Amino acid sequence: MLAQSWHNNRMISRKYLYLIALAREKHFGRAALACHISPSTLSAAIREIELELGIAVVNRGRTFGGLTREGQCVVEHAIRLVSTAEGLRQELRSLREELTGHLTLGVIPTALTVVASLTAAFARQHPQVNLEVRSLGTGEILKRMQQFDLDAGIMYVESGIQQQLFTVPLWQENHVFLCPLDSELANRETITWYEATHTPLCLLTPDMQNRKMIDSIFKQLGYSAEPSLETNSIISMLAHVSAGSWSAILPQNALELIGVPAGVKVLELTEPSFSSQTGLVVAGREPWSPLLSALIRIAQELEINPSPT
Repeated sequence: MLAQSWHNNRMISRKYLYLIALAREKHFGRAALACHISPSTLSAAIREIELELGIAVVNRGRTFGGLTREGQCVVEHAIRLVSTAEGLRQELRSLREELTGHLTLGVIPTALTVVASLTAAFARQHPQVNLEVRSLGTGEILKRMQQFDLDAGIMYVESGIQQQLFTVPLWQENHVFLCPLDSELANRETITWYEATHTPLCLLTPDMQNRKMIDSIFKQLGYSAEPSLETNSIISMLAHVSAGSWSAILPQNALELIGVPAGVKVLELTEPSFSSQTGLVVAGREPWSPLLSALIRIAQELEINPSPT
């Protein structure tokens, strides 16, 4: 979101935009390049800030030594000002014409296919808005929302409530078991969670929220999953099951738009029956920008009902 502000931001002094870039790049040369200025111009802008505020914002040395405590405080306030200024511009434009601008969503990997239902509905109503969807883990989504690098996130609602974020539930997520068609399990329609632990499993990596939920289910049942292959990509999981050497556990929603790969059988997971809720999360800082308000409204109106297992 901040990257969109370099050439159209007239409400924030450029020297503070340069400081934000330096804090992000952690290198004078890269920051100058990102701002399309010379390193000497960047250095002069930083010195001007320090003279204006009467503090040191950068730890100086032969190379960039990081921000001082006061410098970090200045950067945080500057980022908030940039975000507020962008929201004001959007609102003024919305009074004159249809919404325009750039909206960035961080989406957990298990929701990358289903989120198209939300983005497509938004695009139909606001075709002049550019949408960006980034595949990120829950922790990274929360971090980047706090840094104003994301406008909103798609993640498990429980995680948003824990962080005191504004949440809009979108869909219930049921887990299914995938196995190769030449597996003896392919003759069945259901499989228990316990039975799933006795197969060569391909699961998401332990840092992914979905994997943590799966591990929690196994732990509650007194089981443990020991996958022989781990990946942070749903597409990679599907490819490995299709290759014939692994089985997998993943949300059924991930198959809704892309379908079941060739050579793969989908089984319902039972004992226990488990589902989780995924939704839109935004920082609880009202008033929101017109773009974000429009996204929230569409999410609240949207009903995403995946097919039952």
